[in-house]
Amino acid sequence: MRLLFNSLAGILFLIDHGASGAGSDVFSVSPKIGDSVVFYTDIQCNSGPERFRDRLKLDNQTGSLTILNTKTTDSGEYLLQAIRSSSSNDKIFNVDIRHVHATKLDEVQTNEGQCVILDSGEIRNNDHVMTWFFKDGVIARITGGPSETCTDVRCEDGDERFRDRVMLDHQSGSLIIKDTRNTDSGDYKLQIVIRNSSFVITRVKRFSVSITAVQDLGPSSGAVADISFAVLLVVAALTAGVIESS
Repeated sequence: MRLLFNSLAGILFLIDHGASGAGSDVFSVSPKIGDSVVFYTDIQCNSGPERFRDRLKLDNQTGSLTILNTKTTDSGEYLLQAIRSSSSNDKIFNVDIRHVHATKLDEVQTNEGQCVILDSGEIRNNDHVMTWFFKDGVIARITGGPSETCTDVRCEDGDERFRDRVMLDHQSGSLIIKDTRNTDSGDYKLQIVIRNSSFVITRVKRFSVSITAVQDLGPSSGAVADISFAVLLVVAALTAGVIESS
């Protein structure tokens, strides 16, 4: 089984068995099922075979390869062979697509005024760019260390409604919403981009948040008991006055 991209500039293979590492640069990639992966090839390529139908994108200038909606069957060694006149240069990409159990949209429910944590499920590194969206508007982003973080209106195109109410966990990138409101209900999206000099992995996680408005239910049971006791005292005093006057 072989994935072949052929042009005057270079050739890219997906090979079932190990390729010789002599004179080759080797890069290891470990995305999860459904992630997108970009290989920086710096060549110009054409279309791929049937098994990758509608899942490949090529950069017309560099030939960098993007594989969309990855599957476990995409795992293997991808060999890029760049041919320049009398010389050639090889790059090998070891791709291991990790299987994850299918999960439904994460749902979070709470009452107004409570704190909500949307867990990223990640342990982030400084090469992770994590961006949180609410109804397609940016509400938080972390691009490196703690100093490279923005929230609410401090982000480009940030959302005013979350001013001073959102925080990020710098170790995981999880989103914390304080003093929640009914208007915070809706769909949230986390986009994670993992980048280095040879490849990019992109994954997306979605959350559905439902904030219930707290209704005015009247006085508490303790307050009702106090009122009832006070009424009894008044009735007792009036009764005693009637008896004395008679």
